[in-house]
Amino acid sequence: MTEPPQDPEAVRIAGLQTPSAPADVRANLAALERAAEQAAAAGARLLITPELFVTGYDIGDAVHALAREDLVGPAAGIAARTGVGIVLGAPEHADGAYYNSAYFIDDHGRVTARYRKAHLFGDLDRRYFTPGDDLVCTTKFHGITVALLICYDVEFPEPVRAAALAGAHLVAVPTAQMTPFEFTADHLVRTRAWENQVYLAYINHDGSEGSLDYIGRSSVVAPSGDVLDRVEHGTGLLVADVSPEAVRRAQRDNPYLTDRRPGLYLPPPSREDDQP
Repeated sequence: MTEPPQDPEAVRIAGLQTPSAPADVRANLAALERAAEQAAAAGARLLITPELFVTGYDIGDAVHALAREDLVGPAAGIAARTGVGIVLGAPEHADGAYYNSAYFIDDHGRVTARYRKAHLFGDLDRRYFTPGDDLVCTTKFHGITVALLICYDVEFPEPVRAAALAGAHLVAVPTAQMTPFEFTADHLVRTRAWENQVYLAYINHDGSEGSLDYIGRSSVVAPSGDVLDRVEHGTGLLVADVSPEAVRRAQRDNPYLTDRRPGLYLPPPSREDDQP
């Protein structure tokens, strides 16, 4: 896909599915630069990477040491050199805590948003990271609104719904999804896009790392639930166009957001309240 988008409002995006080099930041930054150059050649304005891409995900205690390094600065330099914005998965150290974070770096190398994973998955996440407390994190980029989530976050309906209500056209989801959760990649992400009429980019690792076997299956899904591009396994670049008009039309034709009745959606009783 090298021709410019037919819709003048549309923004072309790319996603990089690839194994990370565990704890090898230099190798991962080199892979990032190659992918950004490929994305630019394909006409993409934005490149989305997997969860904790710059360090690797299942790397043990090394993730804390690497979180203390400047991981975002070199990626910002790549964005500025290539003219491609980057959603970077990277660990973060702040105020004595560690977070599993995603940074939005624009095509001038400026960090315009940072999201901390709110829903931590399993012992691996909980051992190394503190959960973030923001349900919605959005940024503007070339006329589209992009929301950031990370992996397990998208498996809860509330974050994607909140992003849609905040005006997101695209929900970017850096991911480290492993076996046996192929169902999420194959079916759930399409449902999330459809029920909110937004684009959803679910960008995963592939291969094996530490104790994990990643499932690949990265995809970019349209507001219709149709898969626009997908990489099953191996290293590959996904490319798709994000059209604000397609989001507006889908939300008008399938008005889930406007037909909601928030007054009925009361929090359920606590589990303690359910006990006899």
